[in-house]
Amino acid sequence: MAGSTGAVAGSAADVAGPAAGVAGPAGGTAGPAEQARHWTYAELPGVDLLRAHYVRKTFSRHTHEHFVIAAIREGVDVFHHTGADRHAGPGTLALINPETAHTGRAGAPEGWRYGAVYPAPEVVAAIAAETTTLRGTPGFVLPVLDDPYAVALVHRVLRAAEEGNALAADTFLRVAVTRLLRRNGGNLPRRTVRSAGQRVAARARAVLEEQLADPPSLERLAAGLGVSSFALLRAFRDAYGMPPHAWLTDARVRRARHLLDAGTSPAAAAVAVGFTDQPHLNRHFARIVGVPPGAYQRERKNVQDRSWASLVASPGWQQSE
Repeated sequence: MAGSTGAVAGSAADVAGPAAGVAGPAGGTAGPAEQARHWTYAELPGVDLLRAHYVRKTFSRHTHEHFVIAAIREGVDVFHHTGADRHAGPGTLALINPETAHTGRAGAPEGWRYGAVYPAPEVVAAIAAETTTLRGTPGFVLPVLDDPYAVALVHRVLRAAEEGNALAADTFLRVAVTRLLRRNGGNLPRRTVRSAGQRVAARARAVLEEQLADPPSLERLAAGLGVSSFALLRAFRDAYGMPPHAWLTDARVRRARHLLDAGTSPAAAAVAVGFTDQPHLNRHFARIVGVPPGAYQRERKNVQDRSWASLVASPGWQQSE
């Protein structure tokens, strides 16, 4: 990659809610703090970054478009994944494949402190093709892996991104992903719709995607597909790991993220995806993404503003004009 466009500066965004405790690094209130910073670095395209400390926070069942590689530094993260509660403590990684439903909560009184990278599927596929023997769609086999060295690599990616060290950030990311795929990688099964129940679930999902802001009731959705409400519930949960209403909330938050990335205000994004108002979006956004939508968008804006400022200040910029 080319040279750095500059680190994304700024203090961690406070997590909304009564468990927050303190106002952040600049605040003077004592007590346990729940803090998180969710950001991107221009020199790592297709990768989201996170540093967080959560104590009372719980994540509702949700999915990610990207992979989750979460490196636990302190405490215990408990997340429900593929039918069981998984426990990730210090020196371990929580590894979640795209579109895999899961939850999250603290498994210790002190909560859990971690750093995470979220590489897009195409980023992981490119690394796998270059550095492993995996073919097809690569992914992780076990959801929890004990590997302190890989944990350190993830935190080095985050530190390098914060410092604006593009070469180091890209290097550590590739080494970390390669190591995890070699130790815990496999080919993800292709999702093919075989059974009648799977076909019903896929059709229901398509309807909900099309009518995201104004969805039908469960009864009307089922009737339109020619099945009973309970048959639809069972088929949808089997196919996507959550009932239709939970999937709808997850999809709305995902759509809101794309709108926020494009510059839409949180209030406008809330209405566009079907939430009643911004507080409604705030509540669900924080329970799925980990930070409020305003803090999420400010980090994105900081990336764009700082990248532009770096470009203007770079040698030769004035001459190129």
